[in-house]
Amino acid sequence: MNHQYDVLIIGSGLAGLTVALHLAADKKVAVLSKKALLDGSSNWAQGGIAAVLDSQDSHDEHIADTLVAGAGLCDSDATRHIVEQGRSAIDWLIELGVPFTPDQGAELGFHLTREGGHSQRRIIHAADATGHLVQQTLEQQVRAHHNITLLEYHSGVELITSRILAGQGTPAASQPARCLGAYVYDEHADRVHTILAARVVLATGGAGKVYLHTSNPDTSTGDGIAMAWRAGCRVANMEFMQFHPTCMFHPQAKSFLISEAVRGEGGVLRLPASAGAQAGERFMQWHDERLELAPRDVVARAIDFEIKKRGLTHVDLDISHRPAEFVREHFPTIHARCLEFGIDMTREPIPVVPAMHFTCGGVVVDMNGRTDIPGLYAVGETAYTGLHGANRLASNSLLECLVIGRNAAHDIDALPPADPLPGQVPEWDDSRARDSSEAVLVTHAWDEVRRLMSNYVGIVRTQKRLGRAHQRISLLEQEIEAYYQEHRVTSDLLECRNLIQVAALVVAAALSRKESRGLHYCQDFPWTLPRALPTVMTPEEGFR
Repeated sequence: MNHQYDVLIIGSGLAGLTVALHLAADKKVAVLSKKALLDGSSNWAQGGIAAVLDSQDSHDEHIADTLVAGAGLCDSDATRHIVEQGRSAIDWLIELGVPFTPDQGAELGFHLTREGGHSQRRIIHAADATGHLVQQTLEQQVRAHHNITLLEYHSGVELITSRILAGQGTPAASQPARCLGAYVYDEHADRVHTILAARVVLATGGAGKVYLHTSNPDTSTGDGIAMAWRAGCRVANMEFMQFHPTCMFHPQAKSFLISEAVRGEGGVLRLPASAGAQAGERFMQWHDERLELAPRDVVARAIDFEIKKRGLTHVDLDISHRPAEFVREHFPTIHARCLEFGIDMTREPIPVVPAMHFTCGGVVVDMNGRTDIPGLYAVGETAYTGLHGANRLASNSLLECLVIGRNAAHDIDALPPADPLPGQVPEWDDSRARDSSEAVLVTHAWDEVRRLMSNYVGIVRTQKRLGRAHQRISLLEQEIEAYYQEHRVTSDLLECRNLIQVAALVVAAALSRKESRGLHYCQDFPWTLPRALPTVMTPEEGFR
């Protein structure tokens, strides 16, 4: 049985929920969430949202900071458009009731903090749990809306396009290429549904789990990027995988981030006790004049350098010199979480390491989120708008989610009604598939690709390591695809298949860039070329 909606949104982070809430007044919307609604990447965001909210700041300054961090690869028109829409996006969240941290002395009435790469205080936040509180507010709106159907524990399997149907000899062969919906795996029912929609929006987040250390450990497997690539969309700048510099180093911490705002409010990076005679020494002055407030790529690379040079397991982030009450007031979530692991950040440093945090590349879209396939949109971390360039400026990600999400909704609203969906879309056929008796093959492939990426395609790269990663990931692709064709789908199988697909794209893009720029640092090409070009790949033609 086919299910049908006006709009199908695959992904339930800030970008996806923004699209849903802007469309639901007069459209029937379905929102897919791979797990529970609040388990997505947006929910993990601590720092806040960057926007010009004070008269001492300006759009030009925010744009300039973004362009500097992006190392010459930001699209200037896209950057200006998104930055200039920041205030109205924040106003929408305030109207919805997001509990941003107040400051009666500020022009807008809310506290603004500063993060690495920013020349001004422009990060509006809700204490140190901004993503969670924003998502919580939007969740209440989504669950209460009569036109929104929330499908939790549902994952996208494949997009349904007229191109796919044409290959099956259906009447869609004579129609222009367009997206018609998706095959969707229902984890609780253990079956695949066919969901048709006049418009489909990919909002699944990035691909953090392609690495062993990730700041978004539950859902970030690059599903939307992989699905769009298989459907025929271009992707760009996949080599630029941003590592957050400061993830708590503790065996039970489950990749808990220590917000960049800790450094923004005076936290400093020091060598740990295991560094011997230099224990406790501050080290960022050896790497960049901006010290701990340098952009993320610089800070992450500096930490990686010190760890490898000295044989350390971690470095220390220390804000214990600030008043204890200040620390508890500004970082209540981080303070409480550290205490759970026996660390009192008001009195001692926090052990930290870099962790994969954000995919700066993604599916190529315009400012309305339109992809190469009519009827298919991509928003949030799934999409490549050109805003982030070779390195994302802190707290620009949630801003992009809000602006492009709203733009996509307005674009969908303004479009004339889509042609009737074909009635002959086939149901998912797994009649010849079998249940797996060797799920260990999926588990092994999952583990191997993450170790390959962490060891060979990390913060510092070489052509030799990239080449080895390419060879092995190519074999893993073949192995997991053969397994996928023979067995019934499971959540683990879908995630593993998408993860390997995205890993292959990251390696291919990294091999093609013969320079070091932003988040891509290759020891064989330590220079930066005078002309910056994005790495664009198409399924049919490869690079161009």
